[in-house]
Amino acid sequence: MSETVQADICVIGAGAGGLSVAAGASQMGASVVLFEKGAMGGDCLNVGCVPSKALLAAGHAAHGAEHAARFGVDAEVHTIDWARVREHVQGVVAEIAPMDSVERYTGFGVRVIQAEARFSGPRTVEGGDVKVEAKYVVIATGSTPAVPPIPGLDTVPFLTNETIFDLTERPRRLLVLGGGPIGCELAQAHARLGCEVVLVEAARLLGHEDEEAAEVVRLALRRDGVEIHEGAAAVHAGPTRDGIALTLDGEGGETVLTGSHLLVAVGRRVGFEGLDLDRAGVETDERGRLRVDARLRTTNKRVFAVGDAAGGAQFTHLAGFHAGIVIRNALFWLPAKAEVILPRVTYTAPELASVGADEATLRGRGEAFEVLRWPFAENDRAMAERDIVGFTKLYVSPKGRILGAVVVGTEAGEIVSLYTLAVAKKLKVSDIAGLVVPYPTRSEVVKRAAGSWYVPKLFSTRTRRIVRFLMRFA
Repeated sequence: MSETVQADICVIGAGAGGLSVAAGASQMGASVVLFEKGAMGGDCLNVGCVPSKALLAAGHAAHGAEHAARFGVDAEVHTIDWARVREHVQGVVAEIAPMDSVERYTGFGVRVIQAEARFSGPRTVEGGDVKVEAKYVVIATGSTPAVPPIPGLDTVPFLTNETIFDLTERPRRLLVLGGGPIGCELAQAHARLGCEVVLVEAARLLGHEDEEAAEVVRLALRRDGVEIHEGAAAVHAGPTRDGIALTLDGEGGETVLTGSHLLVAVGRRVGFEGLDLDRAGVETDERGRLRVDARLRTTNKRVFAVGDAAGGAQFTHLAGFHAGIVIRNALFWLPAKAEVILPRVTYTAPELASVGADEATLRGRGEAFEVLRWPFAENDRAMAERDIVGFTKLYVSPKGRILGAVVVGTEAGEIVSLYTLAVAKKLKVSDIAGLVVPYPTRSEVVKRAAGSWYVPKLFSTRTRRIVRFLMRFA
């Protein structure tokens, strides 16, 4: 090493979690060194959240034009210029990139080293020609696309979320392997942009979500032309003369699908190859995950993990939350724990968002609860926009506390924030029902659903008798 640097905090990885730790700690007075071997901004900016939502926006624009006649507007999509769509996606990434740039973080006082990092001791990290001796180290190395062990998959040129945005030509027929959020979002985006799309899921589409809400998304995908195969496992892949063949094994036996391109979207894996964790006394479990306590400390209490590296849910907003936990522990010696009420959103059209306990979980626990619901079909804003698909459901305890919620419909990802506050703060339906919300907005479904808790009592025979009695003396 040609240079040795002393630092309060050394961060490995410049994704959402690593950048949040670096910026926050530096601006609070700590000396920070940040290692990143790839692009600043990590997966979310470069190959994940940002480009996928930009592509979805293009798809929604095409869909809107095709269905404008319902508003009395005659419009049509003459062509979809894939080069310009790709330029749009790359342009959005480029516009956001300065927020995550080396220059910006250098301006915060962070020493950024663009090199692969590895441990050489319990609190020593090396990369490039620099050795960093730090008081605390934060592992924020993210995750990579999982590749299933399907025979023959290594013989075909498949895509992942890290490579699909590099396509210079529109896929003629896209096979999507995986019916989770990534698979559903990218399947719909490409279908709305004129591709033939086939979506394959070994179990149930959006299997971690409310089944009724997932059915709304399933129907929407089919309306957009996506061919869906559920309960069918991919057992073989191989090349064809002009593309790829994927063999499925389901209830009806084997089926062979063909396409021009294959997108593998079966989840993401966390790995720590090349970090030399053993030199730092950092242990992993039998599945290769870091052993992390509630304060996000590894088995080396001076080494923290955030974001995907910490295990658990893989969301950018969780990585940002983790950064705050680490800063409180490392800088202020507060025993903060990573206990969080975590919302999640699938950004299809309609969106599907949820937070807190779901119906299956509550039944599994044997808890008593009531389901309150309200459809967008009875929401004035939704009717004005000719977009009434979806509903909201609340799960409420016998005493009226909100235990969890799901929303499926346009802007569900915005609406779920109110539910997140309600669940986190242990609010009751009375707190929501008593709100004054702007009219007309889609968020009225939240108030309406909460208000339905009182309908049986308010409009009961007993209430009618009381009112009639009181009115005699008015």
